[in-house]
Amino acid sequence: MKKIILSVGLMMLVIFAVKAQNPTTPPVNPNAPEIKFESLVHDYGTIVQDANGDCEFKFTNVGKEPLILTSITSSCGCTTPYWSKEPILPNKTEIIKVHYATNRVGVISKQVTVISNAKNSPVVLSIKGNVLAKPINNVPENPTNPNGTTPVVPNK
Repeated sequence: MKKIILSVGLMMLVIFAVKAQNPTTPPVNPNAPEIKFESLVHDYGTIVQDANGDCEFKFTNVGKEPLILTSITSSCGCTTPYWSKEPILPNKTEIIKVHYATNRVGVISKQVTVISNAKNSPVVLSIKGNVLAKPINNVPENPTNPNGTTPVVPNK
């Protein structure tokens, strides 16, 4: 009798374990918000060190319910996103501003991940480009003496 009860109990445990591994997917809300960006990539091109590193990603809520941006994170501390915390109503357009610190020289390849209540969340935005070092210019174009006169260089 103990073996039968143990066997039935073990069978029930296996059935529950199998059901837990195959969860049912929740139904998709046909009215859910959907975020549509004009572009997923911003290319700075080639810029000089300490140039303006600001860009914008324009998007529209093409769904039928308000869109809420819950989190926007960047792949590194040199990239900072800014966005509205207010819900974006259907068919309304908003922007996400991104600042890249251009004090670093080299190739730019960073991602910004947008998490929202949209049915197509998350969305990954990218920035790319190349930052060149500032030219070093130690010699002024019009050198002057402390008294304000232009120095005369003797001929050799």
